[in-house]
Amino acid sequence: MSEVTTTKKQLLHLVFGGELTGVEEVQFHNLDELDIVGIYPDYASAYAVWKAKAQSTVDNAQMRYFIVHLHRLLDPPQP
Repeated sequence: MSEVTTTKKQLLHLVFGGELTGVEEVQFHNLDELDIVGIYPDYASAYAVWKAKAQSTVDNAQMRYFIVHLHRLLDPPQP
């Protein structure tokens, strides 16, 4: 008898951040200094890392971290 395993679908998320030129728009001061934190298999994992990174830079108003939903780019909805 074969064992049936169910795996949760990967919904990849990228967490990255950097210092912005100002707080009004998303324009990075130096692209060479972007902090590519990592790629995570689900939103909950990405959110936990994003929150920790954002809280660690709370004293710098121009430092921002983002979550990018890579799964939406890799597998866009079909019309």
